[in-house]
Amino acid sequence: MRKFIFRLCPHLGRIYFVFIIVLLMLMYFTVPAFAAVEDMWSVANRIIRDVYTRIAGISTVMAGLMSAVAVIGAKLSNNQHKVDQAWDWLKRVWIAWAVI
Repeated sequence: MRKFIFRLCPHLGRIYFVFIIVLLMLMYFTVPAFAAVEDMWSVANRIIRDVYTRIAGISTVMAGLMSAVAVIGAKLSNNQHKVDQAWDWLKRVWIAWAVI
């Protein structure tokens, strides 16, 4: 029986060997993909909270810096118009920070 099969296809051993090698290579190089534990909405919620936290932190630092500049500008100015402009600017900075 074996001689009969090899007589029908003399390269059957080589074809079988190549098939097994290709199958083993596919199994070896296949990367498993696991499903995410979180759903899309919880991931989006986490990302939005992270971005908002960073924006709020940066805006707080900038509001503090701009407040210091406005107060120093108001205290060192010798013109009442410039002092009023500095206090108005300080109000705008704090209103913008409160909105954020």
